Order: sequence, then C-alpha cells, then structure tokens
Amino acid sequence: MKIVKILIFIIIANQITFSQSKSVDIVVYGGTSAGVIAAYSAKKLGKSVVLIEPSKHLGGLSSGGLGQTDIGNKFAITGLSRDFYKRIGKHYGVEEQWIFEPHVAEKIFNDYINEAKVEVLFSKRIIGINKKGKTIQSISLQDSNEPFSIKSITIKAKQFIDCSYEGDLLAKAGVSYTIGREVNSQYNETYNGVQLLDKHQFPDGIDPYIIPGKPESGLVYGVSDTKLLPTGSADKSLQAYNFRLCLTTNKSNLVEITKPIGYDSTHYELLLRQIAKTNPKELTWQLMHIQPMPNEKTDINNCGGFSTDMIGANYSFADADYDTRKKIIKEHLIYTKGLLYFIGHDPRMPNHLREEMLKYGYPKDEYIDNENFTPQIYVREARRMVSDYVMTQANCQGKAVAPNPIGLAAYTMDSHNCQRLVVKGMVKNEGDVQVGGFPPYPIEYQSIVPKKKECSNLTVPVCLSATHIAYGSIRMEPVFMVLAQSAAFASVLAMDSKKAVQNIDLFQLKNMLEKNSTF
Repeated sequence: MKIVKILIFIIIANQITFSQSKSVDIVVYGGTSAGVIAAYSAKKLGKSVVLIEPSKHLGGLSSGGLGQTDIGNKFAITGLSRDFYKRIGKHYGVEEQWIFEPHVAEKIFNDYINEAKVEVLFSKRIIGINKKGKTIQSISLQDSNEPFSIKSITIKAKQFIDCSYEGDLLAKAGVSYTIGREVNSQYNETYNGVQLLDKHQFPDGIDPYIIPGKPESGLVYGVSDTKLLPTGSADKSLQAYNFRLCLTTNKSNLVEITKPIGYDSTHYELLLRQIAKTNPKELTWQLMHIQPMPNEKTDINNCGGFSTDMIGANYSFADADYDTRKKIIKEHLIYTKGLLYFIGHDPRMPNHLREEMLKYGYPKDEYIDNENFTPQIYVREARRMVSDYVMTQANCQGKAVAPNPIGLAAYTMDSHNCQRLVVKGMVKNEGDVQVGGFPPYPIEYQSIVPKKKECSNLTVPVCLSATHIAYGSIRMEPVFMVLAQSAAFASVLAMDSKKAVQNIDLFQLKNMLEKNSTF
C-alpha cells in the first residue's frame, strides 16, 4: 500500500513539474507567413504575444520552397505583406522582389520576430482547448517531437489567431468548418464540385490497367476505381498536395539525388505511358514546371498529367490525427524523391530526360537540418471555416462585393486536380480549374471570424470561410499575410474595446490598418 502511495505521489509530482502555464494577450497558432505577420503586428501594437509553431521553422510555404510567388496582381498586396517582398528585394539589391531562395525568406521572417521581440514556441502543437461559453480561455500544447511525454504547456490568452494551414485551432474550438468541394447549386456556382477539364491532363489513350487492355490485372498505381460523378457534384476530395522543390544545378552546391528508402518504380508507370504519348523534348514539357530562382536554384511545381502532385493521397489529411498526417507526409516525400530519382536513373526513361535530370541536385545551403529537402508539404487546402459570410465564386467575379473589406485577392480561381480516374477506358485527372479574367476583389471581414454564436475571440485568416473554388483564388501567400495583419489588428481592437471580434468597429479597424500599415 505504501509503495502504491509513493508511486502515485511520484506521478503527481512529475505532472506538476512538467506542466507549465503562462498568460499572454494574444496567441497566434501556426508560424506560417501569416502567423509571423500576425504575431509581429500584435506585438508592435503593444500586446504580449506568443507564436506557436509545430515545426522548427517559420514562414510555411514562403520559406518552404514556394519562391515563385503567386501574385495575380501585385498592386493588390499591401501593408506588411508588401513590406516582406520589399525586404526580399533589399536582400537582392533591388526595390522589391517576388522570386527568392527559401533561406532568404526564412531569415526575413526571423527578422520580423526578432525586431518585435515576439516569443516563439517551436515544436509545439495543440492537443486541447478550454472554452467557457463562446470564449476560448486557454489552449494546451504538447511537444511535437515527444508526443508521449507527460510534459505539457497551457497558454491562457484573451485573443487567439489560427494561422495554420490545417485549421487545427478552429477545429478544437468547435467552430464550423467544411472539407472538400461543395455542389455547384449550394452557392450558385459553376466551377465548384467535380470538374473534368483539360488542364494538367493526360492525353487520350493512356491505359489504366497494369497489363494494358486487361481490367482483370488491376489498376496502375495511383488510379482510383471511383466512378466519375456529374459535373458540379460535391465530394470530400482535396486538391492534390506536393512539395515545392528547391533544387540546384550548381555543382559546388549540389547534393546528389539518391534513391529514397521505400522507393517503388511501379509508382511511376503512368509517367512512362504519358511520355510515350507526348514525347517531351525537355523536363519542362508536361513533366515539371521549373522556375529559376537566384543563385542557380529552382522552384519546381506540378506540370502535366503526371508530375509532382500526388493526386488522391491526401483525402484524410485535414481531419487526421498527428500520426496519420505524419504518414501521409512521408508517403508524399517518398513519392517525390522517388520521382526525381526515377526520372534520372530508370533505364526506361528517354536518355535526354535522364541526362537533364542528373544536372540537378539538392542545394547544400538549403534546409541544412532536413537533408536539404523542404520540411513543408504544400497544404493547398484543408479545413475551411464556415462563418456568417462565405466567400464564393460570385465574389471572385465581382457579382457580389464584400461590404466590409480587409484586403484584396487577385489570383485566378485555381484548383489542382483532385482525382485520377478511369473515364471511357482511359486515365483522366479530375478537378483542375484555372479561371481568371477578373480584377482584384475585396475579402470580407466576417469571412475570417467564426459565427458569433460559436466563438467570440478567434480570428482565422488562413482557413477562412470560402467555398472550394473561391478559396482557390484567395489561398495565396501574399494574401494570407494581408489577412493576418487585419486579423491581428482586429484582435487588438476587440481586446481593447472588450467586444467580440464579430462586433468591433470596422471603420476603426480600417483607420488602424491605414495608420499602421507597415509601422
């Protein structure tokens, strides 16, 4: 009996020892580009802030390989977001620059944090939330690297900003959200839901079966047996994820691309079948979108029917637990590294493509703590909040105008493919949409705050309230930073006025943003 009591005492003592708590004015969850700007803004306005990042790095995609900035119209980008690209320009000796190396972006994000003296908790992720009525009281965190440890941290705050790509804080707070594509009729749209179009598509005649012409042999890796639904139908699929690849051709800064553990050459059979039909003259011909970066580096994105997008492998990611997400990211990592190795080494690849691929390698001076490969998967879309105002296709095309604008979006309505199916006996990708031709349009303030009945002290500038196709236009890094600055200012205003974020004086918010756009 004494032994049991002693053990209980030790356990309780350890829990007390390893449980920490602290209080701040504002918690920013997610050290993405948006998270850095939100934390910096709130701190510059005189509030105590803690920025929580589940990984070891700041900047999200902007420091994670997406150096070819998706702008649409750069004149729509203002405030600290524009300041970021001016700082990039200063590094390269020009007024502003939208194309940059990953480590340069990360340094600038760290500069913001250091200048404002923002406290950052790295390698910490949310595991719980304490909410009283409509108000978040605190969140609980665990160490991302030690999930089974009894160590935990509780952060109390008056305001919370969810800047994660996944929307983990909003989900824990019980805020309404959706995943996947809405049926066109729900919001009177035409480009939502299932879309079998011609971009990043296979040519006709690509056989889907392991033994061509024999369905009984089974489907080639990556092809789904899901039936094609009518155009505009709703489903829970997500547009494909990938990694934005920073490679180099500089031999003195090059780490050779090698075969990854778990490599399976059969995963790239469709690439061979696509090449046989398209006869590409170079890698940029329906294989990869290779954008040159400074210092002989690249930002490589998906291009063509079969490329760096791992179509259909991410459906469970948004709502998955941390272990499942880790497995999904690893699958994408093996697929991507394997694709690069396959192109350069498989004897079935055309010689000229193999030779071109072998000129590339991982840069020694990037991601030095992650084997020179980006640790940031491109989460193009995960959860999307559903608030009292939902941004839709009508907003993008100017048929509906946000009454309380807090920033502009300017990119095309853009979705990568969501499914790879058998259609009329051929392999086809489904879900890619690229529709533009409209000017910059305003984003509604109410789309970054939850429904008033659900939560009164949370703003969500990344996983904001928008339909799948509208989100495809809004979801660009410069816009996230613009919205994050607005979210930080709104949080400060709500805190100072002791109002719910839904009830702040929006005219006052506008004046604050204009007065302190770059501090």
